[in-house]
Amino acid sequence: MQYKRVLSLRDSVVKKSVLLLGPRRTGKSWLLRHELPPHTALNLLHSETFARLTQKPGLLRELATSQTTLISIDEIQRLPWLMNEVHALIEEQPSLRFVLTGSSARKLRSQHTSLMAGRARTHHLHPLVTPELEEHNWPLEKRLLFGSLPAVVSSDNPFEELKDYAGDYLREEIAAEGYARNLEAFSRFLTVAATCQGCEVNFEKVASDCQVPARTVREYFHILEDTLVGSLVRPFSGTTKRKPVSRSKFYLFDVGVHNALVGLSSLPLADTKLGTQMESVVFQELQARLSYARDERPLTYWRTQGGAHEVDFLLGDEIAIEVKATRAPTQADLKGLRALSEERNFRRKILVSRDPLHREAVGGIEFLSFETFVSELWAGKI
Repeated sequence: MQYKRVLSLRDSVVKKSVLLLGPRRTGKSWLLRHELPPHTALNLLHSETFARLTQKPGLLRELATSQTTLISIDEIQRLPWLMNEVHALIEEQPSLRFVLTGSSARKLRSQHTSLMAGRARTHHLHPLVTPELEEHNWPLEKRLLFGSLPAVVSSDNPFEELKDYAGDYLREEIAAEGYARNLEAFSRFLTVAATCQGCEVNFEKVASDCQVPARTVREYFHILEDTLVGSLVRPFSGTTKRKPVSRSKFYLFDVGVHNALVGLSSLPLADTKLGTQMESVVFQELQARLSYARDERPLTYWRTQGGAHEVDFLLGDEIAIEVKATRAPTQADLKGLRALSEERNFRRKILVSRDPLHREAVGGIEFLSFETFVSELWAGKI
């Protein structure tokens, strides 16, 4: 299945070499094949290529002849020391471009802390987002259940594809890279972490649930961040009347992976049970848009101690976004946005829901359907 991705490698590589990071199966290799002109391609998942470069490190320099203008190296984290050779070749041959892909920043940072020190532009690739799904039969309801990994969207059996990814693949990925010494403990943690989706993370409670020390749980969450499988969203602290919480919220990178890990194979009938899924999809859209647009506004959330008031997402200190899965928002759904408005004057306050009807703003709070919200988001209006 063909996808028109928001991120264009062809445009980026004209100006500078590219380091493309993203979880496995988000489409990095597909972009190399379909977005780049004919070039020298090396895939370190291929055992022969991996062995040749391991045994003969100078091979890369031999490939970089005067006639070579572009080289791609897929899964660069498998041989992170190659980054040093790439760095040197870029310095020596200014017209030579590299596109390096990786599914983990952990090994790259441990052995090449500068991540090319500005010699390559870093991009992150995310699961498919709304502009990339428009030509495919993948409505919001499917996305809430199955997420939007390319292999899942194109599969005849998306749930089985997700089970394979979330079950064996994630655990094997961690084991193969040697990130977690105790794979059994990490497997327990992964299941517990999935239940934290969209929630404040209490490391001590998670540690108790998966029977490992709290310091190990902290390290496991860092592993998920470094392998680009999860994100910690920091709390917004710029309020004074109501003291905000200090703990971060956690999201897995794809709601379908979350659903598979917690064993959710069908959507609940009640809208009230879909809040986590709806919030996760909006998070993915926001995170991808900020990443692709190179928008440096921080993405945070706001919650008061005790939990009386909460707003799901804040973009910088100017946009406040509350997400509800309901098809009929009520005044009660505006509680968090109203409380936050008493603290600061936000340029826009938005309630995103599945209500298809246009509604007038109430007290400066806009009602937007999910479809309208993502349309404005990708048009650069939010």
